[in-house]
Amino acid sequence: MADPAAPSPESGEDADALFVYGSLMCADIFERVSGVPARLEPAELPGYRRWSVRGEDYPAIVPDPPAVVAGRLVRALPAAAWPRLDRFEGELYRRCSVRVQLPGGRALPAQAYVLDPAERHRLDAPHWSFEAFLDGGKQRFLARYGGFADEAQPSSRQARPNT
Repeated sequence: MADPAAPSPESGEDADALFVYGSLMCADIFERVSGVPARLEPAELPGYRRWSVRGEDYPAIVPDPPAVVAGRLVRALPAAAWPRLDRFEGELYRRCSVRVQLPGGRALPAQAYVLDPAERHRLDAPHWSFEAFLDGGKQRFLARYGGFADEAQPSSRQARPNT
């Protein structure tokens, strides 16, 4: 029997909802990257743990059955947003089908960018704080990846290097 927390390849049924858990929880960053208004609502992703990525201000998630990641859900993303998001996330992540929980317990299918298993060596510590990101990490992130909105356009390279 498959592990319910293990990521599965993207599927059509849930391709319009995205669970975000790091820099994309900031409405301004989400809008610059995706090209659409950020309609972020609280959600949790059971069966995953958020980790800091070594040397970066953004996190990654990996399957971990007893853990839960707090984040935001964006529903009804237009098809044009997905290629921009895929380019932004780059090769470090794979877009996978997951099930998120909304406040009150309702579960919904969604997509999430999960760390590629081949990149686990880049994980630093099993914690990442959105509050710390807002207090200083966001400014460093924007200084380092300030061109990501332009680079997320179809004719450009990915915004975050995989080195």
